[in-house]
Amino acid sequence: MISDVGYGLNSLAHLALLLLLLTVRKPGVAKHLLVLATAATFLWSTTLITSLFGPISLSWLLSADVLKQLAWLLFLAGCIQTSFSNIFDVLKRPVTLIIIAPALAALLAPYLLVVNPAWSFLVLIVLSLEVLVLLEVVYRQAGREQWAFKPIIIYLGATNLFEFVTYANATMVNQVEIGYIAARGYIYFLLMPLLVISIRRIHHWGIDIFISRDVVLHSSLLLVAGGYLFVMAVVGYAINYMGGNWGATVQIILVVMSFALLATVFLSNGFRTKIKVFITKHFFANQFDYRVEWVKLTQWLTRAGDTSSDVYHAGLTGMLNAIQYESGLLFKVTQNGYECVAKASPITNTASTDNNEASTDSKENNATCTTLETLASYSDKNGWIIDTDAYLVKPFDYEGLKLDRDALKAWGYQLFVPFLKEGKLWGFAVLASGDNEKITLNWEVKDYLTAVSEQVGTYMQHHEAAQVVAENAQFAAFNRMSAFVLHDLKNVLAQVDLILANAQQHKHNPEFIEDTFETLEHTKARMEKMLKQLTDKKAVEEGVNSEFLISELAKDVVNNRCSGLRPLPTVHVLKETAVTVDKDKVANVLYHLISNAQQATADDGEVDVVITGNSDNKTQLVLIEDTGSGMDKAFIEERLFKPFDTTKGNAGMGIGAYDAKTYIESIGGKLTVQSEPGRGSCFTLYFPIG
Repeated sequence: MISDVGYGLNSLAHLALLLLLLTVRKPGVAKHLLVLATAATFLWSTTLITSLFGPISLSWLLSADVLKQLAWLLFLAGCIQTSFSNIFDVLKRPVTLIIIAPALAALLAPYLLVVNPAWSFLVLIVLSLEVLVLLEVVYRQAGREQWAFKPIIIYLGATNLFEFVTYANATMVNQVEIGYIAARGYIYFLLMPLLVISIRRIHHWGIDIFISRDVVLHSSLLLVAGGYLFVMAVVGYAINYMGGNWGATVQIILVVMSFALLATVFLSNGFRTKIKVFITKHFFANQFDYRVEWVKLTQWLTRAGDTSSDVYHAGLTGMLNAIQYESGLLFKVTQNGYECVAKASPITNTASTDNNEASTDSKENNATCTTLETLASYSDKNGWIIDTDAYLVKPFDYEGLKLDRDALKAWGYQLFVPFLKEGKLWGFAVLASGDNEKITLNWEVKDYLTAVSEQVGTYMQHHEAAQVVAENAQFAAFNRMSAFVLHDLKNVLAQVDLILANAQQHKHNPEFIEDTFETLEHTKARMEKMLKQLTDKKAVEEGVNSEFLISELAKDVVNNRCSGLRPLPTVHVLKETAVTVDKDKVANVLYHLISNAQQATADDGEVDVVITGNSDNKTQLVLIEDTGSGMDKAFIEERLFKPFDTTKGNAGMGIGAYDAKTYIESIGGKLTVQSEPGRGSCFTLYFPIG
């Protein structure tokens, strides 16, 4: 009777698998051979139920076993090569005929000859060994798909190893042990989940069976229970073998402890949850197509506007679209608490969570704020996504979180999703399904929402960082413009000082007075230009380029702006061609370099401005030479053209040489320096002609 239960369970299991396989409409040799093998196993197991068909004779037992082995051998023959178009291609291959020949001979022999049962036992041993050999071949040729084939290899390997032991024992004692026959149904039944898992994994077979998570969970727990009972059976067998007066007492203790431990395993929510998560992760397709969802989210975020409100709204709607929810609020953590920065179809009939919006019910508003503060504080510590619906049912899942259950029910939002930055809470979103179906916050949804929140949070944080960078760039541009204005103002002041210095001596000279008014008019124009730049907060505007002779600009700078210092520069014109430049900027460049040469040279030294042409007649050269203190190579390379680096202390701005080099390069020219300490310097300006 006990054997009937095992064979009955095995028959039902294989019948269910057979029905599932028949529902698959995709054609394929693998499917047809698997259907054949499953049907053969179902019929084999059913015919061995004695309560249905009466006592089983030895000849029928052997014939049924051979038929079952023949079906599985044919299936393995089809697995060795995958290029078959139909079953007949498998059957007509010589290798297949060699594989199934022993089974066919064992089936036909009883009808042609008188066969000793011992020979039948030997044939079944050979068939079991043949299956084991074919399993090794299939596993080795599986290559990268060994992971998928492994469960079916274990299933067929374990069952055929048991068949081998059964008939090897029968060969030695000349009869089949009844215990082995009674156990076979249970063994096949308990190992069958491995077959189902492998069918699920091997995609090129064209078989896509859906398996309920709960069914697999319970099957796994049954396997665990079976393994535990096996251990207990071994211990009981050992005690029974050793005997002694204490054997019965120990057996009673083990039985009681076994039932207690099994009850603990089945009733343990944590154990069941871990098993379910493990099974779901490894044996089932994901609930979300991450590649598709990631592309959709990225495309949505890239369509957002440039303003902060657009970015925050895009982040919130991106979160909602990811899980098909309708309503939500996005909050940003500030120094004064939190601020609602985006809304999407806010839930009505609940307290407003916007700090700037008046509430008609102060108690509800306070309760909502308290709920948000509690959730934010809890998530700031561990970064968890919180399902408030799950909290109402299982508050122990969120250890340490204490919320007002009545306020939570009236709140209306289900999910609390944090946005982290460097491990700290940057902001959070609260989401509600609206009229759509609510999702269950299992491990997969948590992982998915964590990935989405990372993407959305990074997107919003990068926008804020870009805003800060843009503001800093604006300040930097304004500061740079201010520095140039101050530098020009210093030059204007130098001109005024020069007028005042010569006023006592030449104030009665009409020519001096005329030059003074001309200088003051020029100074007024420059100051108005600087004032306009500061008022408009714009960088120095490009002037109007016109053709000029550099010698005229150089003489004007020497006579009107550099005559107050000694030594007085001398202008030498060797070869000159007109160049197209901005007159004011070139005058500033010449003034910077000539005045620097004067300040670096003793009063009895020399400063010469030499104007000549290059040998290719395409470049106008201006050489500013002095006999001053000179500069070493390191200073020229590291400090000379570095802005705001000056050797004049508070008297200098450190941008004269930098401004000169920048302008000359902007018009396609260049500025080079040759200098030695104690021997003076030579600045060479290259102005392009034409």
